[in-house]
Amino acid sequence: MLSFRDVVLLLVIYSSMGAGILFSEATALFRPYPLYCMMLLLFLSFLPMKFGEVRRTLVSSPAEVAWLVFIKLVALPALIYLVMLAVYPRYALASLLLTGISTGVVAPFISGVAGGSGPLVVIMVVLTSVAAPFTLPLLLQILAGRHVELPLGPMISLLAQVIFVPFIAVEALRKWAPAATGMLSRHRFPVSLVLFSFVNLGVFSRYGDFFRESPITVIEAAAVAVFIGAVCCICGIYCLPRRPVSHKISAAVSFCNMNNVLVMVFSAEFFGPREPAVAAMYMIPFFAVLIPLRLYGRAKNSGGNG
Repeated sequence: MLSFRDVVLLLVIYSSMGAGILFSEATALFRPYPLYCMMLLLFLSFLPMKFGEVRRTLVSSPAEVAWLVFIKLVALPALIYLVMLAVYPRYALASLLLTGISTGVVAPFISGVAGGSGPLVVIMVVLTSVAAPFTLPLLLQILAGRHVELPLGPMISLLAQVIFVPFIAVEALRKWAPAATGMLSRHRFPVSLVLFSFVNLGVFSRYGDFFRESPITVIEAAAVAVFIGAVCCICGIYCLPRRPVSHKISAAVSFCNMNNVLVMVFSAEFFGPREPAVAAMYMIPFFAVLIPLRLYGRAKNSGGNG
C-alpha cells in the first residue's frame, strides 16, 4: 500500500501538470524558474546526506558504478532505440534522445522517497552529467545517423551549476548554521511538494497550446514515455542481481529519472515536435516510478530478501 505522503506527492505532481496545460497563460509566470527549483530540490536532497558516504561508495564499488553508467548511457539507450525502431519508428529518435541523457538532478530526492541508496544516485548524477554530452552525440551518429553538435560548453556549465551550487550551499550551511540544516531537513517534504508543482507549472505552461491542439501526439508521446519508464525501471531492478534492495532501487531511479527538461530544451532546437513532446510527457513515469519501487522495496524487505 502507498503511504499518505506518496498519495499527496502524486496528486500534487499530476494536478500541477494538468494545471500547466489547461491554464498555460495564467501559469506562464512560472516558466523562468524550473531550473532554480531543481537546484533547490537537489539542495534538499543533499541535506541529510553525509558526503563521506558518497566517497566510500565510489571507492568501494567502482565496478558497480561503471556498470551502471555503461547501462544508463550506452546499453539502455541503444536497446530502447532498436526496439522503438522496430515497433514505432517515428518515435525511435525521441526515445534515444531521452534515454541517452544524464540522470536527473531530482533523482536523489526520488531515491530517498523510494528507499534507495542516496550516495549511489548522487554518484550517478555527477558521472552521467559529465559523460552524457560526449556519449549522446556519439549514439546519435552511430545509431541514427544524425550529426548533432550539442552545445557542449553551455551544457557542462549548466549541469555544473545545477549540481555544485547546491552542494556548496549545503556544506556552508552545515558549517555556519547547523541548526538550520536540521530544521530544513525536517520540512523537506512540504517544501519539495511546492517546488515540484512550480517545475511542472513552468514546464507544461510552455507547451500547453501544443498539447491542446495536438491531442493525438500527446497520447502517443505519453504512451512512449510510459513504455520507456517501464523498461528503465525493470532494467534497474534486475541489472544488480546480487546487490541489496536499496542499490537495486537506486539503479532503477538512476535509469528512470533523467534530465528530460534538458532534452526538451535542446530537442526543440534541433528536432521536430515529437522529441520535446515525449520529453515533456516523461514527467508521468518520472514520478509514477515511485509506486512500483515502493511496493517492490516493501515486498522484498518484508520477505527478508535483500
